[in-house]
Amino acid sequence: MHLYFKPGACSLAARITLIELGLPFAAVPVDTAKGTTATGADYKRINPKGYVPALAISPGVVITENPAILQYLADLAPERGLAPPAGGLERVRLQEWLAFISSELHKAFAPWFSGRPMNTEDKAQAEAHLARRLDDVERQLADGRTYLLGEGFTVADAYLFVVLNWTRFIGVSLAAWPYAARFVEQVQARSAVREALIEEGLSPAGDAA
Repeated sequence: MHLYFKPGACSLAARITLIELGLPFAAVPVDTAKGTTATGADYKRINPKGYVPALAISPGVVITENPAILQYLADLAPERGLAPPAGGLERVRLQEWLAFISSELHKAFAPWFSGRPMNTEDKAQAEAHLARRLDDVERQLADGRTYLLGEGFTVADAYLFVVLNWTRFIGVSLAAWPYAARFVEQVQARSAVREALIEEGLSPAGDAA
């Protein structure tokens, strides 16, 4: 398999999952601004949407969109428990969280990553919207559960970690969301997560740069 990624982007969730499962893969960097891979190949010939991640599972067969990629990977090794079995309510809960992270929480960070400057009013509105989405995460974790679905780590947790970790790059503190902050610390302590961060040239929070 080939994982097309951009360092620190949401594609990091797929890398974490691949490492957690011990699946062999090649990581291919993508410059989404230029639309090329590290070798200069036209990335839109691989993923016409132009963004990451994309997972090539065989010649000419490519999966896009994090929720789809993450569930596909988890189902390659069901014994590892990174996704509940298909057909049950817990699998629906996993899909519910993957959809929320992708469509709501992830997009709430868009103003900071758009490349366009924000004035004071724009920033205040963006911060208020992000706070509402962080409140949703906080409520889910506030009952003392370790991960989104309970005590077992799933692909939804990998995705949530990646997105929550962006707060340290945009200067937003998680101090007002202590359960979310604890979640980030717990997930980052997993060996697969630290390995994935280091592979992408990122220092885990709290480590020396």
